[in-house]
Amino acid sequence: MLTTVDYHTAGEPFRIVTGGVPEIPGSTVLDRRTTAMAELDDVRRLLCNEPRGHADMYGCFLVPPDDQGARLGALFWHKDGFSTACGHGTIALGVHAVREGLVEAAPDGVTDVVVDVPSGRVQARVRLSGGRIEGVTFVNVPSFVIARDVPVAGLRADVSYGGAIYASVRAQDVGLRVEPRHVNALIEHARRIKAGLAGHPAARHPSDERLSGVYGVIYHEELPDLDGVRRQRNVTVFADGEVDRSPCGSGTAARMALLHDEEKVAGLVHESVVGSVFTARVREATDEGVIVEIDGMAYRTGRHTFELDPADPFPTGFTLR
Repeated sequence: MLTTVDYHTAGEPFRIVTGGVPEIPGSTVLDRRTTAMAELDDVRRLLCNEPRGHADMYGCFLVPPDDQGARLGALFWHKDGFSTACGHGTIALGVHAVREGLVEAAPDGVTDVVVDVPSGRVQARVRLSGGRIEGVTFVNVPSFVIARDVPVAGLRADVSYGGAIYASVRAQDVGLRVEPRHVNALIEHARRIKAGLAGHPAARHPSDERLSGVYGVIYHEELPDLDGVRRQRNVTVFADGEVDRSPCGSGTAARMALLHDEEKVAGLVHESVVGSVFTARVREATDEGVIVEIDGMAYRTGRHTFELDPADPFPTGFTLR
């Protein structure tokens, strides 16, 4: 029997597992990810796959943080495995921690929820007014450019890191728009791009091989500036054809790394394929990369208790696409 509290951040689902999972061994959250990949993949599949989830489901296991400097640890998962970062999930965790009383929060002001994730230590800065959560700012690990103009699948991609590695491609370069009607075609192109970058030097993290591999492909297109701030629409296809409904938190940070590197862009209004918005800005530039802050909001959608009937012919579920 497994219990969860579910949210969506800018339209993207996030299932937080609150009970029923055994302790996951490891000295750090990144080590616990390795353990979970080996020992808890059946639980991930049960919660993520149909009939309890779907091909675009996302969630996390809560684990202890690396030390007392953080309040929570989180292992992020999707339909194909365990990711290293998740901005929309961090925003949801901030809301969850405040609403469920996991952290002390004054009714007015900002409460910092510090979370250890596989890519490092991140923050969800939760803004409250009159006891009501008005928004969350996700403060990410350093983001940086890995490679530019990489030839792949007949295209050119820019590769950057925002907690995970992303390949950025202009939607027009594949003859498509960032619109729901083109999602299936964008998925197919993304699969070819990821396959083309598998094992490529640009897909390697410079200091930790466990963070290597292109996680997602970001298709982007320009929109008119909003009050002088750069504005783009994007859709991120990650894992094996999974589509992010939000503007993608770690992907937005990866885009900011590219924009800041090439044009010193300090802010970005980032729209998703379903019309939701994250607002990002560079807080500071460090030797490791730019520290990006991203504003968003998460909303609770339900509480669930999941069971596994011993006679169920689909014990860990399935995906139809």
